Amino acid sequence: MIRWRVHDVSLADWCYALSQFHYMKPRRQLDNAWDLHTDAKCTMDSRRPLDTLAIGLMLVLCLVWAMQQIALKATAADIAPILQIALRSGFAAVLVSVLMAARGTRLSFVDGSWRAGLAVGGLFALEFLLVSESLRHTSAAHLVVFLYTAPVFAALGLHWKLPSERLAPLQWLGIALAFAGIAVAFLSGHQRQVAAAPGQMLLGDFLALLAGAAWGTTTVIVRATGLSRLPAAQTLLYQLAGAFVLLLAGAFLLGQTTFHPTPLALGALAFQSVIVSFASFLAWFWLLRHYLASRLGVLSFMTPLFGIVLGAWLLGEPISPGFLTGTLLILPGIILVSGYGWLRQWARVLTASRG
Repeated sequence: MIRWRVHDVSLADWCYALSQFHYMKPRRQLDNAWDLHTDAKCTMDSRRPLDTLAIGLMLVLCLVWAMQQIALKATAADIAPILQIALRSGFAAVLVSVLMAARGTRLSFVDGSWRAGLAVGGLFALEFLLVSESLRHTSAAHLVVFLYTAPVFAALGLHWKLPSERLAPLQWLGIALAFAGIAVAFLSGHQRQVAAAPGQMLLGDFLALLAGAAWGTTTVIVRATGLSRLPAAQTLLYQLAGAFVLLLAGAFLLGQTTFHPTPLALGALAFQSVIVSFASFLAWFWLLRHYLASRLGVLSFMTPLFGIVLGAWLLGEPISPGFLTGTLLILPGIILVSGYGWLRQWARVLTASRG
């Protein structure tokens, strides 16, 4: 029988790139962390560098993950974003439960990890409450860039929480670049030529940044608690169930229950429930099973770039020079933080080849 299990990094480190993506550890730690256990135990030798198939599939996944923000924004008039996220989380939770039952994975509560599970479920709901509110004030492109600052917050939290996660000087440089980019993007508010007032855009950007902080905090909790030893599907189920219950309640409390079942709205809901929150989960784990995880993680940060392009193309969102400049600082900074182990290994290989 096949079952998923995570040793050092939980599904929460990446599932936000499905619903959303993650803080990447150094390569050797991370590539040993993900394992699909079978009767014949997997070895690191079975994972290989990226080839054309892996790169092509990662491009598709990043496109899918970027499209979720576009779908939320495009259908906001038909289905309130907070309600849409609640419904997609509920549908995806059912699909994950069916998958767990088919694979014989049982929920485990005896070790007390359910307390941390409730915490990450609450943080997951908070993140997407902030996402839904952010979309009411800012563009999808701005949302996806600020949301993907999560690895910076995760890195800072893990540096403080776990001795094994101390940041290297190059990673501190990445954090400085990312925060400089955030400042540039925020201070460029007067340049934004959009329908919403600049003050509203600034609020939306700030809410998106808080959503990224909530995502990063979730990663810290998962890494620092017993959740890192649970089956990955159970951690995902905690998050999906928490989002469904809390966001559905929030939708009714905030009066955001608009639901017009237009073909576009229903198609977007099906896309996010089945493709984003479930099918891409399976595809991502297949990739982790066969390829080096750190290389995949660096490629995943194409998602914000796709988000910017798709927002401009499909939604007609303008891209201000200041925001673009900030983005060009934020993304390299995140790559320095998240891909440090891989970059260090790549530098060693180059040095050895020149020697």
